[in-house]
Amino acid sequence: MRRVTKPFVRTLLATTCFFAAGAAWVESAQAADSGVPNVSDGIAGVVTGAKGPEAGAWVIAETSDLPTRLIKIVVTDDQGRYVIPELPKAKYQVWARGYGVLDSKHTEGVEPGKKVNLTVAPAPDAKTAAEIYPTNYWYALIEPPPEADFPGTGPKGNGISPTMMSQQMWVSQMKDGCGFCHQQGDRNTRKLLDNTPEGWAERITKARPDGDHVVGDHGKDFAAFMGNTMTSFGRQRALAMWAAWTQKIEKGALPPEAPPRPQGIERNIVLTSWDWANGRYVHDNISTDRHNPTMNANGPIYGVIGMYGYIEMLNPNTGEQKELGYKVNLNKNVELLPPDIPPDAFPHNPMLDSKGRLWATDLGRFGGPAPGKPAPPDKMAYCTDAGNKFAKYFPQPGKSATTSVIYDPKTNKIEGIPMCNGTHHLMASADSKWMYFSGGDSKVVSWADIGVWDSTKDGGKSLGWCPMVLDSNGDGKITPDRTAWNQPVQRGAGAMGGEEGSYTGAAGAAKNDPTKDTRIEGFLYGVDADLSDNGMWFAKTGPFPTGAVKFTPGNNPPETCMTEYYEPPKIAEGKYAAFDGRGISADSKGVAWIAYGSGNFGRFDRTKCKVKNGPAVATGQHCPEGWTILDSPGPKMGSLKSGSSDFHYLNWVDWHDTLGMGKDTALFAGTNSDSLIAVDSATLKISVLRVPYPLGFHTRGMDGRIDNPSTGWKGKGVFATYASQPVWHQEGGEDGTSGPQLVKFQVRPNPLAY
Repeated sequence: MRRVTKPFVRTLLATTCFFAAGAAWVESAQAADSGVPNVSDGIAGVVTGAKGPEAGAWVIAETSDLPTRLIKIVVTDDQGRYVIPELPKAKYQVWARGYGVLDSKHTEGVEPGKKVNLTVAPAPDAKTAAEIYPTNYWYALIEPPPEADFPGTGPKGNGISPTMMSQQMWVSQMKDGCGFCHQQGDRNTRKLLDNTPEGWAERITKARPDGDHVVGDHGKDFAAFMGNTMTSFGRQRALAMWAAWTQKIEKGALPPEAPPRPQGIERNIVLTSWDWANGRYVHDNISTDRHNPTMNANGPIYGVIGMYGYIEMLNPNTGEQKELGYKVNLNKNVELLPPDIPPDAFPHNPMLDSKGRLWATDLGRFGGPAPGKPAPPDKMAYCTDAGNKFAKYFPQPGKSATTSVIYDPKTNKIEGIPMCNGTHHLMASADSKWMYFSGGDSKVVSWADIGVWDSTKDGGKSLGWCPMVLDSNGDGKITPDRTAWNQPVQRGAGAMGGEEGSYTGAAGAAKNDPTKDTRIEGFLYGVDADLSDNGMWFAKTGPFPTGAVKFTPGNNPPETCMTEYYEPPKIAEGKYAAFDGRGISADSKGVAWIAYGSGNFGRFDRTKCKVKNGPAVATGQHCPEGWTILDSPGPKMGSLKSGSSDFHYLNWVDWHDTLGMGKDTALFAGTNSDSLIAVDSATLKISVLRVPYPLGFHTRGMDGRIDNPSTGWKGKGVFATYASQPVWHQEGGEDGTSGPQLVKFQVRPNPLAY
């Protein structure tokens, strides 16, 4: 990658906003007198503005002298002082960025051990200042249709699709249907050449050509997806909404509020980022075993490049990278490929087990079989053979395109388990004996017994699954005869869902037989272990509304499997306190945290539930007392009264204090706000850990590792990656100078710690 020498905002404004006062970087008496320490392996100094020291500004050191571009970012204290610690030997350009000011002049050729004082000038106007605001501040200007327009009456009525039953369903589709690919409100989405509905219609049909460096041959798939998503709203009504938003911005509308600068513990953050994946989109990353944060200490960070089929590895100590390509054959054997042969695979989500092996769910080919490629084979016989107790209990017929891939870095060998169920994300059980999978074709919870697989290499012996069946008759067990359960009612053709009847029975418990157990369905997305009882938590996403699934296998599955289902509380007819749940993660006591696309954080304490089973459970509304719902920081969308214009993908509870903000800190992806957001589990205080450069930090998930427990904050950190499919949306990406970065978050005792 070419070296980035100017942020695009400064370049954009250079002709009108440049200031004459340069930045002196000499080791000055001013810096010494201000109490800035001498740091032999770092850079320190003071940031000063028109009114004196600039508190809560970011200072950025960047170099391309190493195997991959390295960026390190810190925040100034209340006296404008900063220390950038632990810099490898190289020459850096150093500069400052902050809300309300212009980027400082870049100081070139700075080596560790120097002191650099920087000067910033005020932004000349609010519009200039807003250019570097997080995208959710711009997206707050959009105005969804009012509640009175729902349910939709179709193209001959109000233009809203009849499948859109409520305003919350519409907003859920805005967040989940669009925001999971890229930020909404970034420069590429808020500034179009043609801001009319027709211009927007043309915009969403544009596709990257086959062979594109970032998305391969899948540009047309994304264009088709955007078109289908727009149709799901009611095409013309949706195009008019987005056009009105960008027209408003074109006429000079600015975000309804300015983002605050970092405060308190937010100023203690140290960000380190590396270019990786050769500029291609990385879905997410993993650094260690969820249950043992020192496993793989100082080892590579793994990422998955789904659309190209690679597993990416980056050594954070050296910046060196390696790519691993593999192929899943039709007989489900998995083989490593030489570097000159492109992979034919779709790794989706990575996880490390207790032995340091990388597990990944493989989704088959993106968008289905490619022209000239054979269709997926039938599932293995053990998926339906009555001799398999799981298949006898709940058979899994059909075709199979999914495989669980296992790579051992110690032996450089790879293998795969042919799955009976769809897979998406994965997580080891609390005792590390089973690897659970979300997805499940919306019907089952599935897992692999790791020890059995290692000893037999037999999928039929190592795989297990259970349908999601509620003890809705309250007898403390699940009837083993699947024909005796209340069955879920299928959604109507083209419907997004709506109300309990979509997945628990005709209209919830009222029309279910109260003497029977009840099977539910729903796509399981996020997954985490429950340390309190060796069970698992899953986030059921789509159809609307979403909920939390608590699963316990018991001592003799499938007969002893138990499922509980909980929705966020209803606040009015057809409205919920939160919606669009994707991520779920439990703290060390089993309390579940849920990330909602609605711009909310949910905390669910099952121990507070007065009722867990029985006839009322089919509604999911039987434990409002267990819920705490928080609005995430930032402005709300349009005239909406709850949530925020942010979009939260996955979340992760820090069991081991790998970040430095305390054990059981709940971390959420601020996917539409350039950040990770931390919630203190005891006080519920929220801190925003912003990534200010390159703009466009659109992460999905995160995990933390401890490399050296004896060195305090220096020996640990949380890793997350820029995960936007269109990486060209990032700052610097327009001219090819910026691609995905892997970012390490560390919280030190104070802004000057080194």
